[in-house]
Formats: sequence, structure tokens, C-alpha cells
Amino acid sequence: MYQAIPYGASRPWPPRPLPAPMAAEAAAVVDAAVAAVAAEERLPAQQPAAAREEVRRAVAESPVVVVGRRGCCLSHVVKRLLQGLGVNPAVHEVAGEAELAGIVDGDVALPAVFVGGRLLGGLDRLMAVHISGELVPILKEAGALWL
Repeated sequence: MYQAIPYGASRPWPPRPLPAPMAAEAAAVVDAAVAAVAAEERLPAQQPAAAREEVRRAVAESPVVVVGRRGCCLSHVVKRLLQGLGVNPAVHEVAGEAELAGIVDGDVALPAVFVGGRLLGGLDRLMAVHISGELVPILKEAGALWL
């Protein structure tokens, strides 16, 4: 018969291994990598006018544009929904909502979906339009669907 192993606040289960001490050289390399990533992420935020112009140009050129953060799961859902309907949306990744401030009026939640040069909305609006059956005609009118 099996016996339960007692544990409590003084004895966590499973036992946690002790972290190995990091060498000074390895710590310096990790710190430099973190600083480089932080500097790279701040770069787009420092130049919002250029980023806004880039988003504005993408919206004008493509029938369907998805603007979202890099690696955002909601952006992935939007892309998959549109691809499932036969649309190949242009995807533009931004650092935050500040880059959209000059393009649309009011608050914009990411991911933002632009169809035919106009803001359709975020994921919630896209799902509502899709469920109501209005999305396919909107995409046909914008030239994103031919069937």
C-alpha cells in the first residue's frame, strides 16, 4: 500500500533544487542581453510619428490590415479567423496603442482590424460581425474576397 508523503510550509513538495551560483562573466552577458532587448523595445516608442505613418500607409495599401503586438494571442486569433474565411490580412506589429493615436479617434484596443481603409474594431467587434453574418459582405466590398 502507498503512503502519503507529508509536507507543509516548512517542507515544500516537490523539493526545490538550489540554484547554482552564476559566474560573474555569465551575469554580465545576461545583463548586456537584457539591456539590448530593452533598448530595442524602446526604439519604436521613441519615434511614434514614423510608426504612425507606417501604419497609415499599410492601411491605405491593403484591403485588410491587422495591427497588433508581437506575439499577442489575440492577434493570432484574428489572423486565423480571417485566414479561415480566405482572406490574407497584412499584419503590422506595433509597440502599443500610442502608435495608433494619430490614425483613429478615441480609444483603440489592440489588435485593431482595418477593412477597406476603415477601422472595423478589435477582436470583439470582428467576432460579433462574423457571428451576425455581416463580415463576408464587408470583406467582399473591400476587395479582400472574390468568391
